[in-house]
Amino acid sequence: MSDRPFLTRRDVLVGGACLSCVPAFALAADAPLKEVAPGIHVRRGVDAEATPANADAIANVGCVIGRDAVAVMDPGGSLEDGARLRDAIRAITKRPIRYVVLSHVHPDHVFGAGAFEQDKPIFVGHAKLPIELAQRGEYYRARLNQALGDDRAGPVVAPTMLVSDHAELDLGGRKLALTAHAPGHSNCDLSVFDAQTSTLLAADILFVRRAPSLDASLIGWLKQLAALKSVPAKRAVPGHGPVEVPWPGGAADLERYLNLLLRETRAAIAKGLDITAAVESVGQSERGNWTLFDEYHGHNVTKAFKELEWE
Repeated sequence: MSDRPFLTRRDVLVGGACLSCVPAFALAADAPLKEVAPGIHVRRGVDAEATPANADAIANVGCVIGRDAVAVMDPGGSLEDGARLRDAIRAITKRPIRYVVLSHVHPDHVFGAGAFEQDKPIFVGHAKLPIELAQRGEYYRARLNQALGDDRAGPVVAPTMLVSDHAELDLGGRKLALTAHAPGHSNCDLSVFDAQTSTLLAADILFVRRAPSLDASLIGWLKQLAALKSVPAKRAVPGHGPVEVPWPGGAADLERYLNLLLRETRAAIAKGLDITAAVESVGQSERGNWTLFDEYHGHNVTKAFKELEWE
C-alpha cells in the first residue's frame, strides 16, 4: 500500500484494480536484490497501488551488510512482502539481522516488519513514529487487509529504538548514520547515510519518476530535501523509483515538482480559487513527468492548499 493515507481514489481501488500492474510486479518484487554499492542491496518496488497480486511490494526496500550484522532498510509493505525480502537477504548472507529500520509510518514501508520478528532485531524508528503508529496503525492495517485480502497485511510493529536527532548503527566495520527529520514528506522520516560507500538511503524524502505523496508539510519537505543535499553522498536510494540515482542531481525532478506545487498553490489562493478549483489547475504541467500522477497529485494539492491558505 502506498504512502498516501488511504484518501481519494484509494478508497475505490480495492481488491482487483490495476490488473495491468501484475506483469510489472513480476519484474520488480520477484527480482533478486540488486547491489547498488558494496554491501548495499535494494529491491525495486513496482509503480502501482497495492493489489492482491503485488502484496503491496511497491516501495524500494533492502539491506546493508556489515562485517558482523545486517540492517534492513524498510521491511516491506505486507507480511508476505517482508517474508520475501527476508528470504532474499538470507540467500546472500547468513549474518544476523540486527536492525530493521522503519523509515516512516506509511504502510508500504512498515507492514513487512512482522516477518523479521523471528530474528529478534532492534526495530529502529523516528521518535515520533510510535505516536503515528498508535494513531494510524490499525486503520492502515484494516485498509491494507481490504486491499490485499485474507488478513495479509501483517502486524503493526512498534520501534524499540527511537531516534530524535541523530544516531549510529554499528554493523561491524561499518557504521550507518541516521537522521530524524522534521515534518516534511511525513511527520516521522528517517534517512540513513553509509559513509563507507557514500550512499544515502533517503526513503520517501526522495521520489523519482513515481508521483510524490505529501503527508505533512510542503514547506518542510523542501527544507528537508535541501538539507539532505548537503550530505556528501555520491548516490541515493529513493523510496520509490529506480534503485539508485546520482546525488544530489537525482533530487532535481522532485525539487522542481514541489517548488511548482508551492508556487502555483500560493497563486491559486491569491486569486481566490477554492480548493476544488485549485486541484483542477495547480501543477497540471507536471502530469507527463510522473507515474501515478492522477492518483496522487490531487491529494498533494489539497494538502498544500490547507497548509498555505493561512500564511
